[in-house]
Amino acid sequence: MSHFYRKAAAVLALASAVLPAHADWSRLQQSGALKVAVYNEFAPFSDHGSGIDIDLADALAKKLKLRLTLLPFPAGENLGDDLRNMVWKGHYLGYGPADVLLHVPVDPQLMAENGKVQIFAPYHVEAVRLVRSAQAVPVFDGIDALAGKRIGVEKVSIAAMVLLGEGNGRFRENVRIFPSAAAALEELKEGRLDAVLANRSEIESVFRDDPAFPLAQADFQRLPRKGWAVGMAVRKDEQDVARLLQAAVNEMRESGELQAIFAKHGVRMVQP
Repeated sequence: MSHFYRKAAAVLALASAVLPAHADWSRLQQSGALKVAVYNEFAPFSDHGSGIDIDLADALAKKLKLRLTLLPFPAGENLGDDLRNMVWKGHYLGYGPADVLLHVPVDPQLMAENGKVQIFAPYHVEAVRLVRSAQAVPVFDGIDALAGKRIGVEKVSIAAMVLLGEGNGRFRENVRIFPSAAAALEELKEGRLDAVLANRSEIESVFRDDPAFPLAQADFQRLPRKGWAVGMAVRKDEQDVARLLQAAVNEMRESGELQAIFAKHGVRMVQP
């Protein structure tokens, strides 16, 4: 299909998504802005105004012919809190809700527990991986190779949970807890750690295929091997906005624009 016809098909898809126009899309048109909630201190996706999700939010707003309004926020105690504060109700401190929240796990249980939102448009598959110093750990043939090694993890993360709980806590004495994955990865780079367990995207954005710091799959109990898809969330009744955003993501994936956004930040996008 030629570029002209692909573009025409995308325009038709976007047009059909908003016909007939309902209150949710009319409200956005009148405001002229798309308010997008993104997590604070969440490199490489959103951190101090830059990242994959920041670029994605900008691209989505442009495709909807709206200006972008970013609403960065700190993660709550759980995802239910984030969905309530940033999607359907608003925070008690007075900010939110946004029109859409990015980086939401596309998970059936999460959907069932949060009936006031619609979770959709998966745009990446995340997974936990191990990155090690090739000098400190020359061979990695399984998690037993980590015995006695200094391993860094981010606090309150999947990586920390599975590592600290593995084998009745057999690695706990050598685990170092950091406020962020980026901080742990920096310590690994400086030689003060032997390995870090973190999300693959976090590792890739820092080391960018550096052979001195190879990346590997580590099979821990309770760790989803295939990873998890992340997408976005809107209020349950905002069906028109959801269809528009889904069509925009589809167009970006087909054109390669979505993959290019990830590549710009050193991350390989994994198709959901």
